[in-house]
Amino acid sequence: MSIHEPAIRCETNEPLAEPELTDGFHLLLDALKLNDIDTLFGLPGIPITDFLRTAQAEGMRVITFRHEQNAGNAAAAAGFLTGKPGVCMTVSAPGFLNGLTALANATTNCFPMILISGSSEREIVDLQQGDYEEMDQLAIAKPLCKAAFRILQAKDIGVGIARAIRAAVSGRPGGVYLDLPARLFSQTLPLEVGRQSLINVVDPAPRQFPAPDRVSHALALLKSAKKPLVILGKGAAYARAECEINAFIEKTGIPYLPMSMAKGLLPDTHELSAAAARSYVLQESDVVVLIGARLNWLLSHGKGKTWAQEKGPKKFIQLDIAPTEIDSNVAIDAPLIGDIVSCMQSLLAGIDNHWQKPPTEWTAAIAERKEKNAKKMAEKLAERPSPMSFQSALSAVKQVVKDNPEAIVVSEGANTLDFARSIVDMYLPRKRLDVGTWGVMGIGMGFAVAASVVTGHQVIAIEGDSAFGFSGMEVETLCRYQLPVCVVVFNNNGIYKGTDINASGGKDPAPTVFVKNACYEMLMEAFGGRGVHVTTVDQLHQAMNEAIALGIPTLINAHIDETAGTESGRITSLNPAKTTRK
Repeated sequence: MSIHEPAIRCETNEPLAEPELTDGFHLLLDALKLNDIDTLFGLPGIPITDFLRTAQAEGMRVITFRHEQNAGNAAAAAGFLTGKPGVCMTVSAPGFLNGLTALANATTNCFPMILISGSSEREIVDLQQGDYEEMDQLAIAKPLCKAAFRILQAKDIGVGIARAIRAAVSGRPGGVYLDLPARLFSQTLPLEVGRQSLINVVDPAPRQFPAPDRVSHALALLKSAKKPLVILGKGAAYARAECEINAFIEKTGIPYLPMSMAKGLLPDTHELSAAAARSYVLQESDVVVLIGARLNWLLSHGKGKTWAQEKGPKKFIQLDIAPTEIDSNVAIDAPLIGDIVSCMQSLLAGIDNHWQKPPTEWTAAIAERKEKNAKKMAEKLAERPSPMSFQSALSAVKQVVKDNPEAIVVSEGANTLDFARSIVDMYLPRKRLDVGTWGVMGIGMGFAVAASVVTGHQVIAIEGDSAFGFSGMEVETLCRYQLPVCVVVFNNNGIYKGTDINASGGKDPAPTVFVKNACYEMLMEAFGGRGVHVTTVDQLHQAMNEAIALGIPTLINAHIDETAGTESGRITSLNPAKTTRK
């Protein structure tokens, strides 16, 4: 046909096929799945209910809770355990605020987490016209997390999810908030356009190697040490650096002190563990290597009596991915900036077979104090008072964990947490979850649910009765999903102890006192789980073994001497007391 000839037009009565469409619900789901997010934690309600149904229908695991804070804590724990962001979904305003506590805690602890909340429409919120659950959630979230974004158009969902994932896991991990106005979910796009808008995030947490000259400087400082010490933090556990750390400790022969969530990077029974001589090694060491640990309040900021500062300053080598952490409390003589694994590999490359191990005077002095302290503790653990003490009850927990090293231990409370940290040995990495940097109560059931869901392993939750109260209703969640979680409530009738009295002589109980001899086990029984009440160490040991053998949700109400607790546990000094009387 000549280009000048008219084209022949074919007439047809068949309607043109309309393009297949997708919507905000499916784009959000597809963006998450594309980036290997396979589990959601949350609580349904306007405007996310149908999204959660859709996610479950399309093969994603959806775990819903009775309170958003517990769902958020679950997402944070999942992030720590898996290394990819745990995702929590909440409704707007009050639901968002409930989840925000967990998001802030995740950021403080450097756990990768994404909080996704539905919200009111921008034009109404900005004019404060009184929409349903109206709140400028993005503005509220920004100061409390690592990053915060709002998605207004369905075509930007792929970019929003990609940015949230990268922000959550790159550098020092943390919490990210993602704001999704309700109208976004029903927006439509042609299916192919929607697919092309999604992003598969490539290398979201790239390796960062320390500068070679800084590595040489750190090794030179370490060689000069007469009393070196390694402190392992939860950052090292998150980084999965256990192989490199094990090789470093074995090659150098340096004693190490694990912080609570770093327990198990090397077994607590390792001969070079200095945990049983903590006070001594902090005071007497001269060069300290901080591996994924921060000199915050948990380490007395690197100052004062804890570090025998009156004898002169220590020398510090600090491995951290965030340069802004260096010198945050005291001078750091040899900073190594990079991811923990790369830093450890760089140090190992500079340590040959001729490395001089620490003087025997140092290691022998530590061993002597460990033996002395371990003997004292063993005597305490062997006691069988009636009612049980914290130590005697934890002797049963200690044995059960030893017999089941794959089990994940969750721990919170004041005295319960403090005693468990020093008594219950861990043998494998990332098997202990607790209150972390902020020391907040209420993480228990959320962490326990997440640990069970993302690992499939048995979970043992060691709970003070006060701490359990923050999230206790989630035992229904344990039963609903039939999770193998054994909750042990150390019941001493109150906060710290159950013996406080109302100084006014009135009929109200004292502020720290609970209902005497509460039957916590009946709460688990109410939802079809297994409840047990125990008063002796043998009964506790037997009940825990039975719970693990059965693999069903179990709550053991362990009767503890109500006089046994200490006000505020080991941080009594942080709790101001009155100094005058009226």
